[in-house]
Amino acid sequence: MSSSQRDNPLEALLHPFADGLLQWPEAGSVLFLRARGGAALHAARLPGLAATQPFRPEAVRLQRLGIDLLDEDALPEATYPLVLVLPPRQREEARTLLAKACAAVAPGGRVVASVANDEGAKSREADLKQLARGSVSSLSKYHCRTFWTQPDTACDKTLLSQWRQLDAPRRVSAQDVPGEGFLSRPGVFAWDRVDAASAMLATVLPAELHGRVADFGAGWGYLSMQVLARCSRIASLDLFEADARALALARRNLANAPASGPDVSVAFHWHDVEAGVPGRFDAIVCNPPFHALGRGDRPDIGRAFIAAAAAALAPGGSLWLVANRHLPYEDALGTGFAQVRSVAQAGGFKIVHAVKA
Repeated sequence: MSSSQRDNPLEALLHPFADGLLQWPEAGSVLFLRARGGAALHAARLPGLAATQPFRPEAVRLQRLGIDLLDEDALPEATYPLVLVLPPRQREEARTLLAKACAAVAPGGRVVASVANDEGAKSREADLKQLARGSVSSLSKYHCRTFWTQPDTACDKTLLSQWRQLDAPRRVSAQDVPGEGFLSRPGVFAWDRVDAASAMLATVLPAELHGRVADFGAGWGYLSMQVLARCSRIASLDLFEADARALALARRNLANAPASGPDVSVAFHWHDVEAGVPGRFDAIVCNPPFHALGRGDRPDIGRAFIAAAAAALAPGGSLWLVANRHLPYEDALGTGFAQVRSVAQAGGFKIVHAVKA
């Protein structure tokens, strides 16, 4: 397996168990927060795993391994002899996850976490040390740091209580969101602002959009809110989003979003758009992601979104897409659509309108 295909944090997380430095519990289930179903987990075949994973593609991989998925916001306390964690990059979200891990571990158990060096490994290790009052061990492996609490660790209850609320949903005000703004939470894409690319796309959406409309990669719901407010002729709106945390926010944001037309049927789908989507649509709006769980541009994701849009649109249907100007989507658009035109370019972004034959 090449280094580009390896999930280094996952391998580093499991290394102390493979090396005999740490022992897998003989009894009781193990909780794995933000688990990923990479080759290292598949090869280890570790018993008794329950996991959380809000990102749909990874959740599907875990389910295929027979791993039970739990609601990360409703975990039992002091239950598991071992809690594994792959903390995300965003600080508040990561601190909340470490606090949840410490709350879920049973007396005499361990919390074990792993982070890539260039994703803030030392900072996350320092966070766990704060929670565990300094009682943490660590090792470096695969350009990552793996760190864990001791069985006799008593976590700082005051800090634990504070950190468990750091990524809670909260109201964010925004100039181009009507009313009291929108609900969001740390870790969601553009969680504390309206993304500039999406805002640019909203300004050019035609009021004449009609029929069945979909939002691919809907996030916390900004573009869908704009469609409801600007397009009075739509009959239905379907939101497709791979991040369950973002989709839950979108559901709450759209529940109170003003609409310019009569009642519109709205549906929410925890779904990986790259895998294709069910249904047929008259129009699709899209600000496709170009990163996955790691760093680095992933234009293949945007191309997959474009292919999914071409397959899901009815004949004559329209795609309204915004993307970073440098991303190479032209070939994908040329393959799937009969008409493609550039609508606007500004601020490093491009807006494309494409029509299916």
